[in-house]
Amino acid sequence: MAKSLPRSPLAPAAFPDLPEIGGLRFAATAAGVRYQGRTDVMLAVMDPGTSVAGVFTRSATRSAPVLDCQAKLGSNPKHGAAILVNSGNSNAFTGHYGQTSVAEITSAVAATTGLPQDRVFTASTGVIGEPLPHERILTKLDELNGALSGSAIKDAAEAIMTTDTFPKGAATTITIDGKPVQIAGIAKGSGMIAPDMATMLVYIFTDAAYDQDKLQALLSAQNETSFNCITVDSDTSTSDSLMLCATGASGVDATDNEAFGEALREVMLDLAHQVVRDGEGATKFVEIQITGAANDAEAKVHGLAIANSPLVKTAIAGEDPNWGRVVMAIGKSGAQADRDRLSISFGDVLVAEKGWVAPSYKEDLGAAEMKKDEITLKVDLGIGTGVATVWTCDLTHQYITINADYRS
Repeated sequence: MAKSLPRSPLAPAAFPDLPEIGGLRFAATAAGVRYQGRTDVMLAVMDPGTSVAGVFTRSATRSAPVLDCQAKLGSNPKHGAAILVNSGNSNAFTGHYGQTSVAEITSAVAATTGLPQDRVFTASTGVIGEPLPHERILTKLDELNGALSGSAIKDAAEAIMTTDTFPKGAATTITIDGKPVQIAGIAKGSGMIAPDMATMLVYIFTDAAYDQDKLQALLSAQNETSFNCITVDSDTSTSDSLMLCATGASGVDATDNEAFGEALREVMLDLAHQVVRDGEGATKFVEIQITGAANDAEAKVHGLAIANSPLVKTAIAGEDPNWGRVVMAIGKSGAQADRDRLSISFGDVLVAEKGWVAPSYKEDLGAAEMKKDEITLKVDLGIGTGVATVWTCDLTHQYITINADYRS
């Protein structure tokens, strides 16, 4: 797990130039939680008045930090907030030890930063089932607090990585009432990606002011068509956490502002796509567009059935235009389908229609689409108006190599 992995071939050229968000400061350090010689803890501190929203895994075995964060949602924003994240150890399946670690960390962060304990949120990512050596984190809190800076967001992104091959960041700026409003976020995630709320660890910040209850509703809604529409390997983490914090430092109230909601989704989609592009062993970025389903919910079921199919994903890895595997995935999804109304395209190449291979289809055209780094699969069910788009990657031998060695 501590081994350095080669950078994903689908990675962006560089970490983006993210703006400083007013009312927000970061710090990162090496605490030796599991890794040696690399940063593995980050602290973010936000000013009084910051609204905090979050969505978390619905896993029945979710971690102690997740349970603690869920319990604290809705706490009074007047005191500000802090987020502390460690990598290397997920503090999951650790029984009362996990609860003790969270309590001691949040208490110590509260004392160090001057915040109430119910406004200190934590997350842990890494190996499951090993007690978190939280004392290593506690000894670094004064250092972290003293190093807080508005420009250290990239350091924070690097500190939360596990098998990620690149730090993930995204941002946008919009104008509301003639004033600029900034949104910036970071994420980690590479394997164990199949969201059941949000996915991985994601932290998004804005200098807009936003009513806290409405911010929660906005995040939950935008999550459904972004992070909840990606998958790498069909496995849902015990630690999935997505948090959105609005500091209000810009002086602009964006509550219920449509343009803000659209900008937020843009940042969320960017981060979600970066997670797929860093899928363990990935060489292909795949967009699956479903149309003509009975309804939007069933369209998403079909899309995820295709995206999670090992046979579909290995065919894509092998650049094999095997449309029969797409037919198989649709048939097993459990959502409504009619064989004789089904159409499938690879990119703009019509492959199958009306329950049979398209008369115009030529294998070399399909093969050419499969050789691309970015592939679009289109499926029309022909039975309704339901639509959905999901994103995934291929499945290669490297995925097995990474996960077979994960704890070594």
